[in-house]
Amino acid sequence: MQNLKQFFLLREDVTFLNFGSFGACPKPVFEVYQNFQLELEREPVQFITVTGLNYLALAREALGAYLHCDKNDVVYVTNPSYAVNAIAKSFPLKTGDEILTTDLEYGACDKTWEYYCKKAGARYVKQHIPLPIESKEAIVSAFFKGLSAKTKMVFISHITSTTGLRLPVEEICAIAKEKGLLTFVDGAHAPGQIPLNLETAPFDIYTGACHKWMMTPKGSSFLYVKKEYQHLVDPLVVSWGYDALFPSGSTFIDYHQMNGTRDFSAFLTIPAAIQFMKEHDWEKVAARCRQLVQANAYELCDLLDAVSLSPVTNDFIAQLYSARIKTTEPEKLHRHFFDTYKIEIPVMRHGDNVFLRYSINAFNSQQDLDKLFDAIKEIKKTTTLIE
Repeated sequence: MQNLKQFFLLREDVTFLNFGSFGACPKPVFEVYQNFQLELEREPVQFITVTGLNYLALAREALGAYLHCDKNDVVYVTNPSYAVNAIAKSFPLKTGDEILTTDLEYGACDKTWEYYCKKAGARYVKQHIPLPIESKEAIVSAFFKGLSAKTKMVFISHITSTTGLRLPVEEICAIAKEKGLLTFVDGAHAPGQIPLNLETAPFDIYTGACHKWMMTPKGSSFLYVKKEYQHLVDPLVVSWGYDALFPSGSTFIDYHQMNGTRDFSAFLTIPAAIQFMKEHDWEKVAARCRQLVQANAYELCDLLDAVSLSPVTNDFIAQLYSARIKTTEPEKLHRHFFDTYKIEIPVMRHGDNVFLRYSINAFNSQQDLDKLFDAIKEIKKTTTLIE
């Protein structure tokens, strides 16, 4: 994996173990990005109103092929939080309705659903998933204990943020569909990390980040909605796509693609990112990364006196691994890792727990994790930041 480090722009002096937060863009993809930005500045009117729209169509075609879905069922958004807001604001919630989710979801998404549920007099049901996880079946069983006659939608992460766990969303959404529920998956961490086929998956709505594991520039994500539900989704910003003078043939695209003047160059790099992954056999790269993640999981747990949150298998662990860490000052600990050891790693609160999460991509090596482990040992000896 070390030979791919040359393709990334990351600082040489930083041990980067936080790919999961914002990703990192390879040089060839970043160059394509800058070229689009330069083209925009040289002739902004033509770019925003003519050529850029053609580039967007090509990018959506490439993304649709990558995700195995119709290009007109997927639209670019700046981030998954934007997509969740679009769905939550549009969903026809009534008093007493319930949205069923887990207690492992991303905080910004929780806040979004809580806001709109409160506004409608509905409930956002955060069903407890016991940790450590024993099996897929245990997760499914625990999740559906939150089901009621008032449940209207299942909202669940494909790969969770703070715990880094891959959840059995295919099994959960298949059961939800049998029960007549709408299914919405937050796949922020999935594209580029695990294979996706949205055409065959039991997901009605799906959002994913391209700027994480697909390695595009920041502010590049997507929202997928099955055709039969696209009429439910209002644009967050009503603009020229409403009652369009020159409709594209897809109201979904017209409503959501253009929200006023902005630099949408990041979206246009999708074909370059997909090509980069193809040229470097990313399926094998990802497999090597998973192997490194899993091979070091129990050592992290031992150092932190923690129990693994799940079995260390492909069913639950991909390129992220989290362990509970005993600290009363997670934000201070995060700064200490960076300021003292130049290690970029998140220390995240989630409810009453705090998690330390490492993530691994093509530029990481065993030496990076050894540096983390040495730092943890020293911090435990010389400070009170880790109990």
